[in-house]
Amino acid sequence: MIREARSSRFTWPLSRAPAMTAIDPAVNNAAAAGGLRRFVGVFRYSRRAVDLVWSTSVTLTVILAGCTLVAGLLPAAAAWVGQLIVDGVVAAIEAARGEPGNVFALVALEGAIIAALAASQRGIQTVQSLLRALLGQRVNVMILEKALTLQLAHFEDSEIYDKLSRARREASSRPLSLVNRTFGLVQNAISLASYAALLIAFSPWAMAILLFGGLPQFVSEAKFSGDAFRLFHWRSPDTRRQLYLETVLAREDSAKEVKLFQLGPLLLQRYRGIFERLYREDRNLTLRRDGWGFALGLIGTATFYAAYAWIVHAAVNGAITLGEMTMYLLVFRQGQSAVSASLSAISGMYEDNLYLSNLYEYLEQPVPVSSGGAAVGPRPGEGVRFEGVSFAYPGAEAPALQAIDLHVRPGQSLALVGQNGSGKTTLIKLLARLYEPTAGRILLDGLDLREGDEAALRRRIGVIFQDFMRYQMLAGENIGAGDVSRFDDTAGWREAAERGLAAEFIEALPRGYQTQLGRWFENGRELSGGQWQKIAVARAFMRQGADILVLDEPTAAMDAEAEARVFAHFRDMTRDRIAILISHRFSTVRMAEHIVVLDGGRIVERGNHAQLMEAGGVYARLFALQASGYR
Repeated sequence: MIREARSSRFTWPLSRAPAMTAIDPAVNNAAAAGGLRRFVGVFRYSRRAVDLVWSTSVTLTVILAGCTLVAGLLPAAAAWVGQLIVDGVVAAIEAARGEPGNVFALVALEGAIIAALAASQRGIQTVQSLLRALLGQRVNVMILEKALTLQLAHFEDSEIYDKLSRARREASSRPLSLVNRTFGLVQNAISLASYAALLIAFSPWAMAILLFGGLPQFVSEAKFSGDAFRLFHWRSPDTRRQLYLETVLAREDSAKEVKLFQLGPLLLQRYRGIFERLYREDRNLTLRRDGWGFALGLIGTATFYAAYAWIVHAAVNGAITLGEMTMYLLVFRQGQSAVSASLSAISGMYEDNLYLSNLYEYLEQPVPVSSGGAAVGPRPGEGVRFEGVSFAYPGAEAPALQAIDLHVRPGQSLALVGQNGSGKTTLIKLLARLYEPTAGRILLDGLDLREGDEAALRRRIGVIFQDFMRYQMLAGENIGAGDVSRFDDTAGWREAAERGLAAEFIEALPRGYQTQLGRWFENGRELSGGQWQKIAVARAFMRQGADILVLDEPTAAMDAEAEARVFAHFRDMTRDRIAILISHRFSTVRMAEHIVVLDGGRIVERGNHAQLMEAGGVYARLFALQASGYR
């Protein structure tokens, strides 16, 4: 059974509406009015889509509008000239003169009209193709620009991640589709207006029949367009899970474990199971949509042939000429196509608006605005101070940090120690303002981080996390990423690589610092885990202007000697700065001037190595456990 939507706008299952024990006309009228309001209200994105296309390329939009106008007027003109040709030929035959008069000129005129019509239609296709490329890029850039404004917590929220996934899958094509349908609707409206001028001369009822014949199929299309969108909306988590399984099965960084643990068949079976579930939903919707569409489409077909018989009857009785009969039949057939296309365009616009709601719902996701703009604190040299800081992850039952009080001055080195999950990395994320404390405050040189400028703060902090990025870029660019202002500084690359112990193996690569790393692109070279970690450490050393440097377990794949050398460089580089180290190797931790032990999100011990060993607490116990492994 298909899940109910999480969105408050859609509260009924897709398969059926809730049963009602009694039918209340007032309730039904209110529901119908509400449905009409939702149907009309969803078109609020049409203006925004047109504005988006207009701002993407004014020239192409004007050309598209001009071609649409021409393509809307010319079919009726061609039908009218066709009538004149047939009547001219009939008149020449009846007069037995053998002189066609101006018929050949009319044939030439109709040929010119058809050529102009073909040119306008080709112009529409060309402009749409160009706009599709420009607009797809424009919307993708808008989505990525919005992603840059989101906080880390947004990316860890599954609902917001679903919004991002839905926006990326459909929204890049929907604005142009909506504009194309809008122009198509205008084109068909122009055609219908010109057809009406011709049909009303025959009978006003002919135009009424033409218009109302397409309504049943339109109602069906509109209804099932909404159902298709709700299905798309509900199954976003399943689609994202399927994409994740594809990634695990086909990525080089997961291939080792998938093969070693023989996970392939299991994950592939899950992938197939998701597809089969989604396919059943698609199949049921497609069968119902096409079945109802065919049945209701027969009404339009029956309407056309009834009008056909009416026009033929009028011609047989001499009420209209043979040329007029030909014209009316052609106009009625083309008019029926225009009505069907217009109603389909409206239905499609409704569907496009539904999908565009995903894009604008994502783009309008509220993002906290920084209230401060200060770049420096009132007490330079005071360093970092945590005052009663607590933090809980959204939806978590227990806080990750509780009542943290900590002060680190420039020139001091601090090591954070604790078991996994004790809050060490969370504390660093708060310092980098990737999260906001739920209680307390963090000061840098006497300035509350919430009152400071985020960009200025992050320029003062250099952090390498344990889950550092392995950029599929050049070796030098992987290092330069540590300081975007010196991203292409080749001399800086080499200096940072020396400090991070990466220079030796980088210079041995085929093109040195210009070597492509990773296997995603041509001639890429993969590194060992320890080599990647040295690249990451070099990235931290690249940021020479930072006041605070943090190494969060980035040396776990290095041997003890290499880690000690890295930390020695780290201390030398940070003699006038704050240096923070997170490591499980106590041989390195003991080199720090200050050591803080975290347990359950609280500071349970603090001091230097000698003081903590003498206290015989958590630190001493963990140190002894690790030291016993070397005996």
